[in-house]
Amino acid sequence: MAGHSQFKNIMYRKGAQDKKRAKIFARHSREILVAAKSGLPEPDKNPRLRGAIAAARADNMPKDNIERAIKKAIGGGDDTNYEEMRYEGYGPGGVAIIVEALTDNRNRTAAEVRTAFSKHGGTMGETNSVAFMFERVGRIVYSSEVGSADDVFEAAVEAGAMDVASGAEEHEIFTSPEDFSDVRDALTERFGDPQAASLDWRPTTTTPVDEDAASTLIKLMDVLDDNDDVQRVAANFEISDDVMAKLTA
Repeated sequence: MAGHSQFKNIMYRKGAQDKKRAKIFARHSREILVAAKSGLPEPDKNPRLRGAIAAARADNMPKDNIERAIKKAIGGGDDTNYEEMRYEGYGPGGVAIIVEALTDNRNRTAAEVRTAFSKHGGTMGETNSVAFMFERVGRIVYSSEVGSADDVFEAAVEAGAMDVASGAEEHEIFTSPEDFSDVRDALTERFGDPQAASLDWRPTTTTPVDEDAASTLIKLMDVLDDNDDVQRVAANFEISDDVMAKLTA
């Protein structure tokens, strides 16, 4: 169950320091708004909303911004109807990519995502064209400072987690989608708010990429991640330390 995780290499995320704060907060606000509209606007009675708020806090989103998003959902201050969309395709080097979006215009978003793929050596596919290479999981991340690998492992297992990976800087806990909320809440009570907590796509197979493919792939991931409608991007690439060193030199 425990062991080294390559999930950070595979599951593409730009750190908060690499993004504009406004874009990060806008993304969280949209998720909070949709979560609040999808159920009760009370976090303790709405697991999705509770998770959206936890994710926003992990990115240091101000409490006022969070409350404002919830009030919009309650008071009808935002009558925009967002749809949850999923796009799939292949990037450079045959890397499988899943893009999740919240959009008020599916035609616009689909066109923008398709353009990003085509301009950066990728190809859009049909729904479920690459999803079979991933498993849907809950992912919870804590700094290594919250406790030892054994402590976190024990707490995660007791809470119902299915996998734990502890490294020098952080602990990654994986759950089934059904158990995600319960595990997150149990660990929050034990260790405080996590650095990240969300439902994600975890690759079951990985695709190694060379330097040329990796360079173009990273550009594609950046373009997708910068799209205002995109909430998250998952891919099954694996870049060696040697190739990564050359790209960042």
